[in-house]
Amino acid sequence: MHETEMAAAQAYIRLLAATRAALADPADGPLYMPLLASPIQEADEALRSAGLTGNEDRLFALVRKLQPSLTGSDH
Repeated sequence: MHETEMAAAQAYIRLLAATRAALADPADGPLYMPLLASPIQEADEALRSAGLTGNEDRLFALVRKLQPSLTGSDH
């Protein structure tokens, strides 16, 4: 895994965690949605830098290597 690919996978994992936190309570979701702008931008930039934009298969393979529990691969 190249450094830029690892950065992209980590940015995706952070975005996923932020999204889960923002949507944990549906009533408060609209309040927290603006807080996702920064993690979305970080993930977009990291994916572009790693050449992973539009290559979800490769991205998810990298995510599985870093954090298998996110994809159910640990079962």
